[in-house]
Amino acid sequence: MGRSRKQRQSSQHRSSQHQPLTPHSIHTSTGEVELREDPFQPGAWEVLVNGVPSSHIHPDPLQLEFEYMRWMAEMLAWFESTAVAQSQLRITHLGGGACSLARYCCARWPKARNTVIELDEELTRLVRQWFDLPRAPQLKIRAAEARASVEAFQPHSRDVIIRDVFSGNRTPQRCSSLEFMQACARSLAPGGLYLANCGDHRDLQLARSELRSMQEVFAHTACIADPAMLKGRRYGNIVLIGSDRPLPEGTALQQMQRNLLAGAVPAQYKAEQWTGDFSSAGSVLHDPADEAQPL
Repeated sequence: MGRSRKQRQSSQHRSSQHQPLTPHSIHTSTGEVELREDPFQPGAWEVLVNGVPSSHIHPDPLQLEFEYMRWMAEMLAWFESTAVAQSQLRITHLGGGACSLARYCCARWPKARNTVIELDEELTRLVRQWFDLPRAPQLKIRAAEARASVEAFQPHSRDVIIRDVFSGNRTPQRCSSLEFMQACARSLAPGGLYLANCGDHRDLQLARSELRSMQEVFAHTACIADPAMLKGRRYGNIVLIGSDRPLPEGTALQQMQRNLLAGAVPAQYKAEQWTGDFSSAGSVLHDPADEAQPL
């Protein structure tokens, strides 16, 4: 029996999605996006935005290449295991790239509802075309600006907010300010979790100031990074953590510390007393005077 037009179109659509990928570059609204094959892991791909590694997609969604995403995954595992967490976690990813972490969350917690906010509309289309990403309601991808989206969120409508927003190798000031964090806190349900990927230089001034700003908003703060980064020996990533409820302690904290130290890049979890001392040399960040600052 012949197939209907709808069946033929559906088949063609699936076939186009699974065509073999080839390395190439394309210009989008935010610059150049490059798809590059990982020479060390068969079947894995890296997505670069303006020359900066943005995402890594492994055939196994539970394999995270970027260390800071593994550290975030440890925090998410702790949060999901607590009684405060909802049966269907509502996770919002500000800055999506190729949705590496959102894809991980879908595989790790199938009942979770992930929303990715990505500024580059063309990139959102490309990653759906390139990779077999989960569909709604597991994973929704919205082309929008992160700060404007947060301001529009309904109060208490998220369990987790993950900020991974970059312009080049820096987070725009309007996505690291006190006002931004206040908007995130309003959007989180009681006991919610805020995670931020902070890329900083050896002086660590940005991380100190972001934590100082977070402490104006969240009752509890912590961070995760490798020792070399925390000692100011290089440029790298620090995961900043905020919540209005106590963060890991006791046996949960001990297990997390063991997991972090066992990683390919051993990392340390620094709790509230440490972050308080560390942030004392920082300053509270505010929105730029010129709100027309390019993102």
